[in-house]
Amino acid sequence: MPAGVSSEGISEDFSTAAPISLYGASKLAAEALALEYAATFGFPAWINRCGVLAGGGQFGQPEQGIFAYWLNAHLRRAPLRYIGFGGQGHQVRDCLHPRDLLPLLQRQMTAGSGMGKPRVVNVAGGTASARSLRQLTAWCDARFGPHPVASDARPRPFDLPWVVLDSGRARAAWNWAPQTGTDAILVEIAAHAEAHPEWLDVSASASRS
Repeated sequence: MPAGVSSEGISEDFSTAAPISLYGASKLAAEALALEYAATFGFPAWINRCGVLAGGGQFGQPEQGIFAYWLNAHLRRAPLRYIGFGGQGHQVRDCLHPRDLLPLLQRQMTAGSGMGKPRVVNVAGGTASARSLRQLTAWCDARFGPHPVASDARPRPFDLPWVVLDSGRARAAWNWAPQTGTDAILVEIAAHAEAHPEWLDVSASASRS
C-alpha cells in the first residue's frame, strides 16, 4: 500500500505532490495560505480535510454533493451513469453530516494556541460510512423503486476509485468522532428530495450563478 493508506483509510501522510488536479491544487494552496497567515500574524488556524459532506438540503451536482445528487436524480428518474473503472459503479466515497463538524469546530475555536495539536486533520465518516455508487443505487432502488443506471467505462482524469479518509488523528487530538451514520444521512436526503421536487433544478441554477 502507498504511504498514508491503511485499512482505516487515507491519512494526512498520503502524498499531495503534483499532479493532483487543478481542483486539488487549489485546495492545497488554500491550506498553505491559511497556515502562512497564521504563522505571520500570530493567530491559530486549523485545517479540517473533510470527507464528502452530505445531508438534506445540500445542493447536488455530478461534480460535487454526489450523495444528494444521486438520490435526487434517482427519485426523479433522471439519467445516471457509472463512469470509469469498468463502468460498474464500484467507486467508493465516505460521507459526513455537517452537524458532526460542530463539536470539533467549537473545540478548535476555544483551543487558543493548540498546545501542540496537529494543524491538519482528516474529518470524515471513515470506513463505516463508505459506500460505492452501486451500493447507493441499491439503497435508492429499495427506497424509490428500480431505476437503471447506464455504464460508461471511459476514464476521467484524476478520478479515484476509493477515497475513504482516516480520522484517527482528529480522534486522538480532539476526541472527535462522527455521530451520524450513513443510513440516517441517506434517509434525511431522501425526505428532503421527496419534499422538494425542484431540487435538481435549484442545484443546477446555483452552480451557474
